[in-house]
Amino acid sequence: MGIERVIGHIEGVPVGATFHRRLDVQRAKLHQTNQRGISWLIDQDKSKVGDAIVLHGGYEDDEDHWDWIRYTGASEGKDKDASGKLLRSQSWAYPDNAALRLSYERSYPVRVIRGYEGDPRYSPSDCYRYDGLYEITEVRTARSKSSAPDGSPIDICQFDLQRLPEEQQVQTSLERRVLDVLERIDEAGEAQDSDVASDAPGLEKFPKSRSVWVRRLVRDTAAVQRIKQLYGGECQLCGLRLLGPDGKPYSEGAHIRPLGKPHHGPDVEPNILCLCPNCHVGLDIGAVTIDPNWTIIRRAGLFGGPLRSKLRVHDEHKVHPDYLHYHRTYWDRRAPIPPE
Repeated sequence: MGIERVIGHIEGVPVGATFHRRLDVQRAKLHQTNQRGISWLIDQDKSKVGDAIVLHGGYEDDEDHWDWIRYTGASEGKDKDASGKLLRSQSWAYPDNAALRLSYERSYPVRVIRGYEGDPRYSPSDCYRYDGLYEITEVRTARSKSSAPDGSPIDICQFDLQRLPEEQQVQTSLERRVLDVLERIDEAGEAQDSDVASDAPGLEKFPKSRSVWVRRLVRDTAAVQRIKQLYGGECQLCGLRLLGPDGKPYSEGAHIRPLGKPHHGPDVEPNILCLCPNCHVGLDIGAVTIDPNWTIIRRAGLFGGPLRSKLRVHDEHKVHPDYLHYHRTYWDRRAPIPPE
């Protein structure tokens, strides 16, 4: 018997899993169809409720900020031009919109799948990726940014969604228990950092979270695995490729904008680098930053092998400049390089 579609996670499909085609997404029971953006299923009272959405270059009124999404509903048939502008108003009577609104009323979470034509800050480069559960926090009728071809205003069915906390993005009881422990470690670490800061104003660690290294040991995310495989374990900063006695490469996935508080970086490929342990630490402590043209900036003395002049970037790895800018600005503001 095959896996059934349900509200929430699909058994055996971890957050971060990727799929080559929309048909593969459908076969994994993540989404009802291989075409429409909104998926629905039949609830216990026989009503249609939304269970998933796809972000894949939809409408111009859509917004993706990873933690929260502003999502435009749908209507039957061809309803937009090549630029994503709508041709006519939407209706809450359309089954897909009504189903997603009912999920809001019943406080049901929805699965979010991002495709390669979505926002380049968060989207995979050539596939579809399951990015976990979001709750619908608000529903409204809104006015589209553009008018219809005849100049008349267009009304849209609009949804705001918020990503659920990380402990609700895992699917096994063991992972949930581990995350509970890590959260307590983070809270204790933040309290200690506050005590230190009172004695040494301006001292701040990057990242603050003491559990980041534990998370890396517990679970190498699917996005990190893909980036490490793409480079075969070769460090993008220095070119070092560490091999163990078994001949397998060892490297680390480094988030340019760190995960968790206070940085809230996303665990997506455009925000991840494949680095050796030394370069990973160098990035984390601000000894190395990267310019928009991929030039590597040495901000402190480094020992060991030389760095490349420019970051190595694979054709299939779409490192987004927003994350590099965040990292560079953070360190320029907190630890400026003294003039020579």
